Amino acid sequence: MAMEKRPDFLVLGVSWEEFSLHVAFLLTLFLAPYSLIMALNSIIIFITWTDSRLRQIPVPCVPPPWPPVFAGPHTVDASNSSTVTEFILVGFEKSSPSTRTFLFTLCLALYSLAMAMNGLIIFITWTDPRLNSPMYFFLGHLSLLDVCFITTTIPQMLVHLLTRTHEVSFVSCMTQMYLVFSMGVAECILLAFMAYDRYVAICHPLSYAQIMRRQVCVSLVSTCWIFGMINGIFLEYMSFRNPFCRDNHVENFFCEAPIVIALSCGDVQFSMKMIFADATVVLLSPTVLVVISYACILASILSKASSSGRGKTFSTCASHLTVVILLYSSAMFSYMNPRSTHGPDKDKIFSLLYTLIFPICNPIIYSFRNKEMKGAMGRALGRTGMDHSESV
Repeated sequence: MAMEKRPDFLVLGVSWEEFSLHVAFLLTLFLAPYSLIMALNSIIIFITWTDSRLRQIPVPCVPPPWPPVFAGPHTVDASNSSTVTEFILVGFEKSSPSTRTFLFTLCLALYSLAMAMNGLIIFITWTDPRLNSPMYFFLGHLSLLDVCFITTTIPQMLVHLLTRTHEVSFVSCMTQMYLVFSMGVAECILLAFMAYDRYVAICHPLSYAQIMRRQVCVSLVSTCWIFGMINGIFLEYMSFRNPFCRDNHVENFFCEAPIVIALSCGDVQFSMKMIFADATVVLLSPTVLVVISYACILASILSKASSSGRGKTFSTCASHLTVVILLYSSAMFSYMNPRSTHGPDKDKIFSLLYTLIFPICNPIIYSFRNKEMKGAMGRALGRTGMDHSESV
């Protein structure tokens, strides 16, 4: 009598119910915020296109002179309706020359280090056939996001530390803000997926190959990039929906959304509330997944591993959680804190933290402490040295 063929999930040691639970958890966690953001976008588009009261030309922020000057029915006094065409990034302009020189040297060294480490990780994870597991696939994309994220802001800051010209065009400010939004949101979601990957690898090792197969990993990474780009469009619209006719000095070294929104005219509070709501969904949802994943990992290790294994796992989990918590907390301070608690010095410190420090911490925490990654780096550097000697 022929045996009944069992489903692949059972052969690999996981039931269909467990696999469905993992998939449903991920879909619920990230489709819910996506649906919320799309619904908010749809409501805004519907209201602005159907409500005739919102089609009126906004009143200039600069009050007209008194007594009024009547210059005819079709003429407007240009001096009273000025429009911002560029922004001035104040950055560290008020610092002393010695301080700016020190900051330039330090930031240039850190930027070069971050680019070198992340570039090496990208090269290794994409060329070494031994690093074909989902963990290294995610690490390669995390390094790519770090490279894009740090290049969006730091080179411009380095130039402004050496020059007195800190003006950026309106389009440049919009482009920079969109890239910061897109890369930052994608990285927050990717870190949550990486935590889930570690959870499946440690708590469900027999079903790891099936749950985190190549197609699933590609879909998760694509979700990060696509969600980041779509969310960036929404945040960009909320940041630049109002006209700019006030002061154009941005008290930071890049175009950060809350500071730029505060310079606009019109309903500033509505834009800030929408930014806050979006940050709540985008930041808190991955935070919940990260905390749950590492809590399950620690519970599994405490019940199974030896004392030496526990110490190593605790060290790894603690370092990962430290990076994630610092990244999320600094982003929450910038986009979820009331503006009354902000200040130029605080904003710059937290901005430097998540734009420069974390792209350096990620390779050290996630990669350079890994034995397989160290071996791959040794092979890559040795191969490069041999190729160079042969060419000479």
